[in-house]
Amino acid sequence: MSDNLLLEIVTPEATVYSSRVNQVVLPSTEGEMGILPGHVPVLTSLHAGELSVTTEAGDGETLAIGRGFAQVIGDKVSVVTEGAINVDEIDLSAVEDAQARAEKALADAVEQDMDPAEIEQLETVARFALAQKLAKERRL
Repeated sequence: MSDNLLLEIVTPEATVYSSRVNQVVLPSTEGEMGILPGHVPVLTSLHAGELSVTTEAGDGETLAIGRGFAQVIGDKVSVVTEGAINVDEIDLSAVEDAQARAEKALADAVEQDMDPAEIEQLETVARFALAQKLAKERRL
């Protein structure tokens, strides 16, 4: 058993995080899930929210992630998500603008009785923007 974990976070665009860490806290659909070295194998779905990491140096990092899945096997935690961004890189005013646009588009879509798949996509954008905003506000 290793004394750390390899955390990899992958989005449709790229691998956005790959590093050895001591602990990961995931926003599982069943609630927050803490992962330490030696964790039992697990596959879980994720809500848009805050993913926290304790690095090997003992520092904490926080990432805002979209919906997705996490798999833990051995000393590897793999996260596949719609989007991820380090909280320190979030531009709060841009997120607020994106959230407002997504909420307006969502309201328009519901009013126009659009395809449920399109509505779900707009809801996802709004949730991800909100997750980014909340994660950034917690760090301020």
